[in-house]
Amino acid sequence: MPLLRPTSLSHLLQRCGAALLILLALGLSTAAHAGRERLSLDNGWLFHRGDVPMPAITGHGMSYHNGKANNGWGAAAADFDDSGWRRLNLPHDWAVENPFVRTENPSQGYRQRGIAWYRRYVALPESDRGRHIELQLDAVATHSTVWVNGVVVDRNWSGYNGRSIDISPYVRYGADVNTIAVRVDANAQEGWWYEGAGIYRHTWLVKRDALYIATDGLHANPVKAAGQWHIPVEVTLNSSDKVTRTGTVEVSLIDASGQEVAKGRASARVGALDSAVARMKLAVRDPQLWSLAQPNVYRVRAVLRDGMKEIDRTEVQTGLRTLRFDADRGFFLNDQHVKLQGVCVHQDHAGVGVAVPTAIWEYRLRRLKEMGVNAVRFSHNAIAAEVLELTDRMGLLVMAENRNFNPSPDTMKQLTWMVRRDRNHPSVILWSIFNEEPLQSTASGYEMARRMVAEIRKLDPTRPVTGAMHGGLTTDLNAADAVDVVGLNYQPWIYDDYHKKHPKRPMTSTEDTAAYMTRGEYASDKARQVFNNYDDEPSSWGNTHRAAWKAIAERPFVAGGFVWTGIDYRGEPTPYQWPSASSFFGAMDLAGFPKGAFWIHQAQWIKDRPLVKLQPHWNWAGREGQAIRVMVTSNAERVRVVLNGKEVGEQAVDPFEMNYFQVPYAAGRIEAVAFKGGKEVARDIVETSGPAVRLVLTPDRNSLAGNGLDALPITVGAADAQGRPVPLAQHKVSFVLEGAGDIIGVGNGDPNSHEPDKASERSLFNGLAQVIVQGRRDGRGTLKLRANADGLHAAEVQLVLNAAAAPPQVPAAEPTTPLLSWRVSPAYADRPDPNMVLAETDMNSWGWDEPPMRREADARPFRLYRSSVNVRADRNDGRAQLAFGSIAGKAEVWVDGVKLGTKTSAEPAPFTVTLTPGAARRQVTVLVEAAPNQPTGLWGRVALELGAR
Repeated sequence: MPLLRPTSLSHLLQRCGAALLILLALGLSTAAHAGRERLSLDNGWLFHRGDVPMPAITGHGMSYHNGKANNGWGAAAADFDDSGWRRLNLPHDWAVENPFVRTENPSQGYRQRGIAWYRRYVALPESDRGRHIELQLDAVATHSTVWVNGVVVDRNWSGYNGRSIDISPYVRYGADVNTIAVRVDANAQEGWWYEGAGIYRHTWLVKRDALYIATDGLHANPVKAAGQWHIPVEVTLNSSDKVTRTGTVEVSLIDASGQEVAKGRASARVGALDSAVARMKLAVRDPQLWSLAQPNVYRVRAVLRDGMKEIDRTEVQTGLRTLRFDADRGFFLNDQHVKLQGVCVHQDHAGVGVAVPTAIWEYRLRRLKEMGVNAVRFSHNAIAAEVLELTDRMGLLVMAENRNFNPSPDTMKQLTWMVRRDRNHPSVILWSIFNEEPLQSTASGYEMARRMVAEIRKLDPTRPVTGAMHGGLTTDLNAADAVDVVGLNYQPWIYDDYHKKHPKRPMTSTEDTAAYMTRGEYASDKARQVFNNYDDEPSSWGNTHRAAWKAIAERPFVAGGFVWTGIDYRGEPTPYQWPSASSFFGAMDLAGFPKGAFWIHQAQWIKDRPLVKLQPHWNWAGREGQAIRVMVTSNAERVRVVLNGKEVGEQAVDPFEMNYFQVPYAAGRIEAVAFKGGKEVARDIVETSGPAVRLVLTPDRNSLAGNGLDALPITVGAADAQGRPVPLAQHKVSFVLEGAGDIIGVGNGDPNSHEPDKASERSLFNGLAQVIVQGRRDGRGTLKLRANADGLHAAEVQLVLNAAAAPPQVPAAEPTTPLLSWRVSPAYADRPDPNMVLAETDMNSWGWDEPPMRREADARPFRLYRSSVNVRADRNDGRAQLAFGSIAGKAEVWVDGVKLGTKTSAEPAPFTVTLTPGAARRQVTVLVEAAPNQPTGLWGRVALELGAR
């Protein structure tokens, strides 16, 4: 494998124990600065798989309440009993936990999805009162509704966009904790691939001053004009304050060494509940440009001040580079021609589904770079923000793609969210607004695309827009007429004709190839549903990897291509279905292990070092003397095949089609030797192995961070007595992990395997499997993974678990049950019946209030206060207490018609009664008798609390 340069992220991971990934997960900001706290909400969620049906709305009273703001019913209610729910940490994909079921949707990988609920308790101190409180959900699959304290605060219609929800109006401070409830509808489907289910990206609680920098409100995309570099900076300020305020924004440009290289300052006046934009321009002298070979990144930091006091800050990652698409010569980065050597990828991985840790994304992207990839299309949706931080730092170009092709308000909001969030990243070079839409060939498609392009240009005029079209290019008016770069899927026959008819339109292949391979297999077998790795199994609509790239490489006006796909993915098990449950398209399998296409593209794309790779394995017992098809991929001039010291043949390298030899099988050693200028420049050796005798564990690196975020893949293999890998081993391997870590997933890349991803065992598939381990929060010391298989010597590997800072988090609070919604009777001269029935239709003779409830002196001393409480199952055992912070006046407390306590003094004082076991829902009535000429009422908090045992 070629190594990344020493400054690569991979090298930093090895040296720093993945500390850099912590910064990425934090948005590269580790400290809570004055006025702002960005706190992780990932830990301590309660989860229920399946729906919790809302009760039927019956009767006038229930109908009346249902129409009110805090009308959350069932699991949406603040006081819902979730005591029996599973506790877990996010990110979480519940679909990958499910078994394979033949009757489920093959497009979703035969995994049941359905509906589920999440709940979380959050305490806010009184000191947060008056601050702007924002709930951020990075992505939830698929449709979801969010309640805070029983109030609906957000509904979302996509599983790929993030949300920043202002929850300031709904939260409570002090002793009463806040309830966040999220209902996830994963029956809703956006894609024809595995989409997972649940809150599968990170969650955050952000606290800021009432005057603050808006989320994704810092826009700092460098431009070059008249030979000079500058960064136009826009900082959007929002205010949830009650008065107009003036904020001053100080912006700094920070280079990779941490030095400030430019700065600016501007002010803006922001009205109450309004917004304004502070603008400035930073001049940048002698910048270090961002390129594929040297992906130099800068940080743009914005500090908001009120006078001299810092009240908020944020920063973004950016890079200085130019880009352009030329209709005749393709793509240029910093005025240097670059052929786009791209792949499409979905966002799921073996073992973890779509809840992919950032470190596993780094592993995936690093493997793609090793293949020669310089561009990635995240298809067909916005990717996690931390992944774009990685592409910036690793030097990968990105086609950022929108999921839903529709300019309606709901879907346009998804598009503009993506552009606002991602428009500072130097790696992003193209916006894609759709993929293979039936309306693409029509005037309607043109009008839809035109509107979406216009919205993008308002937010980012620096990058071109494309759309991935699989037809419709020859109509009089179509979506291609509205975009900047024409994107073509699987249409190599149209390249020349379209370019001739539209000579001024840049074009690129946005999707190509779509050929089938099964890792480790070298004979296609329909009965077994496997494909060989020789690249002669194209789909009915695609080409081989070799032919597809040849059509692109030979045409300079085609900017490049994006192979379908770089890595296998669950779902869409084309062309086979059950038992196949994932795709066959990848150049790598679902675990990131290379297939034949990996080596083909290495030979096609890598030019700075000599390469040669020989396939297949050399274990063909029983086929002695029979010809074995040998494929050699190389970027040299000539290749020679040698078997057991004797030359078999030599050929000139075909840079597109690769080279094939027929070699009579004899056990031993087969070699491929590459030559340039008559000299050997590279050699690959494959040997016949004996039977497997031991397991082998190979971690991707030797340490990880104990922060609850970092994770690493460990390759599991088998070796013979001489230590040679055994490519046909299929043993079932069990795993035991010791130390402050967890096995979070297992896989083996077999598209036909139905073994569970969440398990402590996995079978080798053609000699390989993968186990993913993750360090726990506050973990340190050593992790020890032991692997066992029947008949083989066990393997063991030790990993250093480095103490590492985790994101600041909101502790998971225990639920409280405050009694908040009270009916308050008029004053009575005579003692009323505490159990008097209020007509269901009577919403007005008694008032409405919440504690503290103070009533002034009245000649009529009696008043009733009535509420209800939901008693959690874990508190319905005779220990729970109704605690009144302060009752002014004499009082009787009645629950479901039974008097539980009497307060005999009229002086304001706390009062508590013990709740006897009973029904889950109770009616609480307090009869208060005022002292003569004294105010009365429930002056303090009222809550159901857990008493001592």
